[in-house]
Amino acid sequence: MNELLSIIAQPEGRRLEFKENLSKGYGIEQTVVAFSNGAGGEIYLGIEDKTKVIIGFSENEILTIEEKISNIIFENTSPSIVPDINIINYDSRYLLKITVYPGGQTPYFISSLGVNKGTYIRVGSSNKPADETIIQELQRKKRNVSFDAMVSQTVSVDDIDLKEFKDYFLDQTGKKITNRALETLGLIKIQDGKQFPTNSAILLSSADIKQREFPYAKIECARFDGTTTSETSDAFTIEGPLCLQPDAALKFIQRNIKKASKIKGVHREEHWEYPLKAIREIIVNAVIHRDYSRPGSDIKVAIFDDMLEVTSPGSLPATIDINNLSSGLSEIRNRTLAPIFKMINLIEQWGTGFQKIADELKIYPEIEVKYLEPGLSFQVQFIKKSIDSKSEKNAVDNQGPSMEQAGTKLGLSWDYVGTKLGISKNDIKKILAQCRKAKSLNEIMLTFKFSNKSKFREKYINPFVELGLLELTILGKPKSPNQKYHTTSEGDIFLNTL
Repeated sequence: MNELLSIIAQPEGRRLEFKENLSKGYGIEQTVVAFSNGAGGEIYLGIEDKTKVIIGFSENEILTIEEKISNIIFENTSPSIVPDINIINYDSRYLLKITVYPGGQTPYFISSLGVNKGTYIRVGSSNKPADETIIQELQRKKRNVSFDAMVSQTVSVDDIDLKEFKDYFLDQTGKKITNRALETLGLIKIQDGKQFPTNSAILLSSADIKQREFPYAKIECARFDGTTTSETSDAFTIEGPLCLQPDAALKFIQRNIKKASKIKGVHREEHWEYPLKAIREIIVNAVIHRDYSRPGSDIKVAIFDDMLEVTSPGSLPATIDINNLSSGLSEIRNRTLAPIFKMINLIEQWGTGFQKIADELKIYPEIEVKYLEPGLSFQVQFIKKSIDSKSEKNAVDNQGPSMEQAGTKLGLSWDYVGTKLGISKNDIKKILAQCRKAKSLNEIMLTFKFSNKSKFREKYINPFVELGLLELTILGKPKSPNQKYHTTSEGDIFLNTL
C-alpha cells in the first residue's frame, strides 16, 4: 500500500500514466504502443489522472476488466503487445497495474491505423503521433543499425574533406589516418566495389557538403542580458567538424562568464562562474549522443544572468532513467562516432560522464543542476542558487526558467518552424493564441475566413500537430465532428518566444 501511495505521488511522465477507466479519454492502446516504442512504462487503471483520487473497481468486475484490456491491447496493436497485468487490492477497491516493456520489434502501431498513422511515441506525459523521421529511427532500432553508420548514396567520397579531422586525430593520438583506416573507423564503406562515405564521415567533414547534408549539425551559442532572450550581447554559430565543436563552444562560454581567483595555501586557484568541466561533459554528450536523423534542430547553448542552459535534440534512450543518470548505464546512439570520440579523448570512459558532473558540483555548492526532457530533446540547466540584485529584478522565477528562456528548450528555431508551417508569423500567433482554449476546426477557420475544411486542415492544422504545437482533444479521430484543437505546453512556450 505504501508503494502504491508513493507511485501516486509522482507526476505522469515518460514511463507513468494514470487512467480512471476504459471509457474516459483515448484508447489505452495508444499509451501501450507509445511505451513499447520507447522506454516502457506502467499504467494504473482506476486512478483519476488529474486529482489522483483512487476510484478503483469492485471485486465482481475487476476480472472482466482485466480480460477486456488484454484483448483490446492484443487485438489492436501490431506487432501484438502482451503486457503484464496485475490486480492491486486497495481498501476493498481493485486497481489494475499494466506493465509495458520496451519492445524489440519497433515500430509498434495501432493495427487499424497502419504504421504511418498509428505509430505513437511518449513525449513527457503525452502520446504523440510519430512522424516519418521517428518511424525510420524505430525501424533502424529494430535492425540494430545506427543512423551515423549508414552509407550516403548521394555523396561521393571526393566530396568530403577530412583534413581538419585527420589533423586533430594526429594531434590527439599521434597516429595518421590512412584510407584503410577510414574503412576501419567506419567512415567509408565498400558497396558493389565502390566507396561511399557514411553519415559519420560527412558530419566530421569540413567541406560545404556537411552544411548541405546536415545544416542543423551545429551549435548555436548566445549570451543574453538579464534572464530573458529579449537582448543578446554575444552570439556565435559553430558549424565545423563535430570533433571540433565542443572546444569551440567551451571557448564561447569562457569569454561570456566570470572567473575569480582565490588564494589557497601558497597557491592561487581559479574558480569559474559555472563548473566548466561539468559543462564540457554535457556539451560532448550533446554532440555525440544527439539524434542527427532529425532535421531542423540544433544544439543550443544559452547563457543568462541566472543560469547556463544546454539543449540537445533527441530524447534520452529507453534504457536511461532521467532520475538516475549517474548510475553508470550508457547507451550509444551514434555507434560509429562514439568510438572515434573516445580515441581522440573527448570521451574518457563509457557511463562515467554524469558521475563526473556530480563530483564537480560538490565544489560548486552555489550551482544547482536540473535535467529536463522538453519535447523530443534533452536539456541541462546550471542554475545559480542566488543571483545579484540586478538579476533578481529581471527574474520571473529564480527556481527555474522564465517563459522566454523556456523557448530555448524546444530546439525549435523560428526558421525551422516558419519553413515547416509555411504561413506567416502573425497567422501562427493567431492559431496558437486562440487555441489556448480548445477550439473546433470551424471556430479556427472563422478567424481566417476559410471555407474548405480539408485544405484548411492540411495547410494550417496538421503541420502544427506534427510539430507538437497543437494537440487533438480526441486522439485517433482527426475528423470527428466533436474534434477540437488545443495549444500544447510546447506550443504555449513557442508562442511566448514570438
